[in-house]
Parts: sequence; C-alpha cells; structure tokens
Amino acid sequence: MMRYLLNCCLIYSLVMATYAKDGMDCYCDNLDFCDCSSQHLTSIPSTLPQQMKGLDLSNNLIQGISDDELKPYENLRVLRLYQNEILNISNNSFQSLQNLEELDLSYNKLPSLSPVWFGGLHKLRRLNLLGNHYTSLGEKPMFSTLPSLRNLKFGNLDFVALYKQDFDGVLSLDELYLNISHLQHYTKGSIQSIQHIGHFTVASNLTLLPEIISDITYSATWLEIRNMTFKNGEDSEAFVLLKDTTVRTLMCKDCLLTDSSTARFIEIIHTYKNVTCLTLEDSELLGTLHSLQFLKNENSSLSTIIIKNLYIPNFFQLSDLRVIYQVLPRITSVTCINSKVFFIPCNFSRSFKMMEYLDLSVNLLTNLFLQSAACYFEGYGAWPSLQTLNVSRNLLSSLPKVSITLSKIPSLTYIDLSHNMFSDSAMSSCIWPKKLKYLNVSNSKLKLIDNCLPDSLEVLDISVNRLEEFAAHLPNLKELYISDNRLAKLPIRAELPSLTLLVIRKNRLGDFSQSDLAHFRNSTKLDATDNIYICSCQFVDLVKQHNEVLLGWPDNYICDSPSSVRGIRIKDARLPILMCHRTLVVTVSCIISILVVATIMLLCHCLHCIWYAKMTWAWLKAKRKPLKVSERDICYDAFISYSERDSEWVENLMVPQLENGISPLRVCYHKRDFVPGKWIIDNIIDAMERSHKTLFILSEHFVQSEWCKYELEFSHFRLFDENNDTAILVALEPIEKSTIPKRFCKLRKLMNTKTYIKWPSEEEEQQLFWANLKTAVQPEEYPEAKPSP
Repeated sequence: MMRYLLNCCLIYSLVMATYAKDGMDCYCDNLDFCDCSSQHLTSIPSTLPQQMKGLDLSNNLIQGISDDELKPYENLRVLRLYQNEILNISNNSFQSLQNLEELDLSYNKLPSLSPVWFGGLHKLRRLNLLGNHYTSLGEKPMFSTLPSLRNLKFGNLDFVALYKQDFDGVLSLDELYLNISHLQHYTKGSIQSIQHIGHFTVASNLTLLPEIISDITYSATWLEIRNMTFKNGEDSEAFVLLKDTTVRTLMCKDCLLTDSSTARFIEIIHTYKNVTCLTLEDSELLGTLHSLQFLKNENSSLSTIIIKNLYIPNFFQLSDLRVIYQVLPRITSVTCINSKVFFIPCNFSRSFKMMEYLDLSVNLLTNLFLQSAACYFEGYGAWPSLQTLNVSRNLLSSLPKVSITLSKIPSLTYIDLSHNMFSDSAMSSCIWPKKLKYLNVSNSKLKLIDNCLPDSLEVLDISVNRLEEFAAHLPNLKELYISDNRLAKLPIRAELPSLTLLVIRKNRLGDFSQSDLAHFRNSTKLDATDNIYICSCQFVDLVKQHNEVLLGWPDNYICDSPSSVRGIRIKDARLPILMCHRTLVVTVSCIISILVVATIMLLCHCLHCIWYAKMTWAWLKAKRKPLKVSERDICYDAFISYSERDSEWVENLMVPQLENGISPLRVCYHKRDFVPGKWIIDNIIDAMERSHKTLFILSEHFVQSEWCKYELEFSHFRLFDENNDTAILVALEPIEKSTIPKRFCKLRKLMNTKTYIKWPSEEEEQQLFWANLKTAVQPEEYPEAKPSP
C-alpha cells in the first residue's frame, strides 16, 4: 500500500513538473478543475490531466484553436476562453467535447461565427459569445444544433444586423442577453420564434427597441434594459407595449433618465396590468421630477419597486412627489438602497397604505429625518401595513429615539437597524411596536442594551458590538445572535426560557459548565465556535459529551490553552492524567504514602531498624574516638560478651572463678557494672574500651542472638581493626563453623584466625580450663594498683 501511494505521488510530481516545463502554473483541484488563467499562454496546453472536467484559460494570449488541441480533454464540461486574442477556430475544434455544458468565448477577436463549431455539442447549456468583432450571426442558423441550450449571450459594438433565421431551433431559454446597442437592421419577429425567455437582457438601439419589445411581449418573464439613454418622453414610448404582457419584472440598469422621460415612464407603468416589479439599478436621474403630471386613477398591477444605486445630482431639490401619491397605495414592497435618501415627507409615507416591506438601507437618514418619515411629529399614521423595515447603514444615533419613532406602526414585526452608530444610547428604556418579533442591531458599537429590548422578541441579533454582559429578560426569544462581542461567559444572567438557538461565536469564552448549559434548558443548538477556550479536563469532557448540540463541531472548537494543546481541536485534546484527575491522583498518592509510611514503620518495628540506626550512630561516634586508650583509663581485665541464656554459667561459675583466688581479676559484665540510665551501646563501648581483654562466650545461644551479632558488628570493631589479641574466645559447647549464620561474618573470621578455649565437660579438666583462662586474661604486666571503676 505504501509503495502504491509513493508511486501515485511520484506520478503526480512528474505531471506537475511537466506543467512547469510548459511555462505554466496551473492549479488543478483534485484533477477535476484546472485554472490556467492569466498565464500568458499562447496555446492550449497538452499536458493537463485528461480526466479533468473544467478548464479556465481566460486572460491569456491564445490566438487560435486547432482541431487537435482539445482532443485529449473529452471529459470537459466547462471551457472558459474569454479575454484572449482568438481570431480563428478550426471547424472540428470542439467536436471531441461531447460532454461540454458551458463554453465561454466572450471578448476575443473573432471576426465571424460558424455553426459548424457547435455541431456536436448536444449537451451545451451555456454559450457566451459577447464582445467579439462579428457583425452578424451569419446566413445559416447558428444555434439549431444545440438542443440543450438554456443560456445564450451574444453581440458587441460591431453587431449591426439580426435576422429571423438566427434563432431557428431555439424554443426556450432561461436567459438571453443581447448586446446590440449599434444594431442597424432588425427583422421583425426574429426573437418571437423563442416561445419562452426567462430573463431577457437587451442593450439596444433606441430606434429599434419598440420592435424588440414587441417580439418578447408574450414570451419573456423578466425584461432588463441596459445601457440606454431616455432623454425625452418619446424615448419611453416603447414601454407602452408592456401594458398587456407576460413580463412580470421590468428592470432598467445603467440607464440615464431625465424629468421628461421619467414623467412619461411613470404614466406608462401606472397603466400596467401584469408587470408587478419595477427595478432601477446603477442609473442616473437628471432632474428634480418637477415635471410630473397628475396621474389618472388606474388599477395598476405594480406592487414592488426596487431602486439601487440611483444617482441624482440634484437630489436636494427633488419634488415631494405628491402628484404620484395615488399610485402608492397599491405598492406592497419598496427597496431604495444607496440612493442618498435623507428625507421622506410624512404625507408621502402615509400614502403607502398597503406597503408591507420597506428597505431604506445605505442612505442618509438621521434620528430626526426618520421621525419625520414616520410622522412622529404629526400624530403617527405612516406605513399602517408595514411588517418589515430595514434602515441599516444610515446615520441613526439613538436607539431609544428610534424605538419610540417606530412604536406606533401597528403591524411592524421585523426591524433591521444594523450598522448604525448607537454607541451608549441604549442605556435608557425603549418603547417598541407591540408585535415586534425580529430585531437586528448588530454592528452598532453598543455597550449596553438590556433595558432597551421588548418582551415580544423572538429573534435578536446583537452581533459585532461591544457587549461584555447580557442579562435581558426575554420570555419569548427563540434565537439569539450575539457573536463578535466581548462576553467571557455564556449569558446565564439573562432570562431566556424559550431559547432554542444561541450563536455566540468570536467572543472571549474560556469555557462553560454543565450548570451554564442547564440554564438554557430548551436550547437545542449552540454555536460557540472561534472562542479562546481554556481546555481543562472537565470542560473537554463536557464538550465531548454534549457535542450533539454544538454547531460547527468539531473543526471550529479549538483549544487556546494550556500550551500543550494550543491550536488542537477540543475533540482531539489529550490532557495529562494528573491534570484531569487531580483529586483522585492526590487521594491515591496520599493513600499510597500512608501505606508506604505504615509499611516502613512496621518493617522498622519488626526489623529493629530504629535500633539499628542507633547502633550505626554509635558506631560512627566510636569511629571518631581515638583508637588507643591510655593505661590509666583501663579499669577491667576483661569484658564478658555472652548470651542472656548463658548468664547462669557466666555469673555463677565464671565470674567467681576469675575474681576469687590467687591473683584475682576484675571482670566487667553488664548486670553488675553497667551505668544505670546510660544507653546500653554506650555502656558496652565504654566497658570494652576500659578492659584489657574481651571474652566471647560462644554457644548456640550466642550465634542465634541478634544482640550478640550487633555487638560484633558495631561494638567490637576496635578489637578487630587493631589486629591485637584482646579478643578471647571461650567455647561453652561445641560449635560447627558451618552452623554459624552468615551474618556472623566477624565471628567466622575470628574463629579462623584465633585459637579458642573449650569448656570441658569432665570436672578434672575444668581446673586446667580455669588456669588457662586466667593466664589468657592476665595482662603481661599486671598493674600494682588499679583504680576503682
């Protein structure tokens, strides 16, 4: 498997290297769509992936297409060749592209078109031939071999003639775009052969416009007029043809209007029976509409007006439009965007009796002018049927004033006040329309808003503000959008019993707890992505357990700290056990520590470790003492080391024998001569140091006694380290060296290097034993007088 992957990578690298050899830098998306635009190419590359489905060769220097250049790419569905230098196309250039659905040859230099190019493109749906140099479509039907064609664009500034056969075979189009602004000849009925046109866009010669409109009166649904100038009333006469039509939307884009042409245009649309929507976009109005005439009371079908980016040089001198008030009552939707609207007369507003939708975004309305438009100073009564109001991106500065201004509009349920400059104006209470359900005050630099929200709200958007806390009482609120603020925690102080969606992205949330989530008991979805999460163990576990309610999970929930998991998805965060189970770890550690201490204490008690330590300390102190003891400090001839079980023999037999008789000896044994209250080890060491000899009474009891072992290990080191004859071994009973425990290594060594005296069992030999023992204990130079101990 690994070898296969390496081979695939090698093949892909070789392919990309081939691209580089051709001087290209094409980007291929999973070998499905290749973008080779703006690469200064002069021909179509031959090294691209043959299985690709899309190819963008726009903005290059290609001058021609030969028969074979596109043959390797028979899977192509999209081919974009616009903005090149194409002058000629071979007849069979596209014949291999049987799956092609979109072909864009716009803005090249084609002097003429050939229907042969499109002969085999039975799946072609979108064809763009705009902006070339052809003057007509030719003598033969150009599109008759394209049964799937739904989107067609052609024409240019050189196009001069349109004939009836040009649309043969085309029965239905979703979009038809004709750039025929310099058209000189139009055969009446040319477009009429198309039975249905969804969106018909035309930039035409004004003289021929009536004939063109006449041909699409009963086939088009949307008519868009582009790049035309209407200077006088006669220029607008062509629109009379739409009085009875299938057209529902009439749009003028990039057009120029004057007072005269506008007045006539308004008169005409007032008579329409089927057109419901009028759109004016990116256009210019020269005049002030003072030439408008009073209109007849017609039952116009017009219900929607859309005005976008209308430039009026003298907009400050506009008429109050009272002459068209009788047209407005039937209008249900008005959009006027980015047209420098700053003032709307109260009577003008009151004339919109049926208006339900009003969009005045991106204009110049202030608090005062909005109050005037809403008839605030004249007892209200504006927009009685209005349900949706958009006044975003204006110059509003006081949220309380805006709320009072709109409070008397009875049907208002949706208000968009976003992108204004309310700042801290929301600190006081507000009065809103009683039916208000949706309020958008996002991107308005608000720091406080809790006291300025109506109880009726169901959807609230306060994103992109400066809120640090949100504690409003909104019993009916279902959706809260509070993203991009400064909140450090979920809004748990707010009373939101009906909330089902909380969007709190891009705030300063570090974490949230189980109780925080429980506060929103009815909330089914929470979008808390893109926050600075502190990934504690409890938080990570909580998020993983409740990820089904988190929108954007898991890719947009990233840990910010601790550093060990920074930049890692919360789903993938793995924290140390000590951090995650600190209480458990501390508890277990304490228990283990207590057990270890208890075990050590038990061992110390059982193995006499404390006593052993004292022995070691005594041994160290003895080590620091001088090795030689002066003669005047010697008080005893011998110190007797024996097992307590042998005490009867030592005290009743041995001691009397040595201390009585001729030349008595002074011996030291613990029961009689140790200093009371003094530590026994110190007594032993002192007694041994103040004695000439040390008698070890060896027996089975001796070698089994730990005490005797300690004496040999810690107290008798001087006897062995000085290599003298102060140690005398007395075997009270026969002892096999093999039976002596290994821990008595000093005794083993001593028995191997010294002769020891055996206690005889026969009485006649015992006298000799005592004589030999006294001789062994008797100092070489017996002192004449010995100080008392």
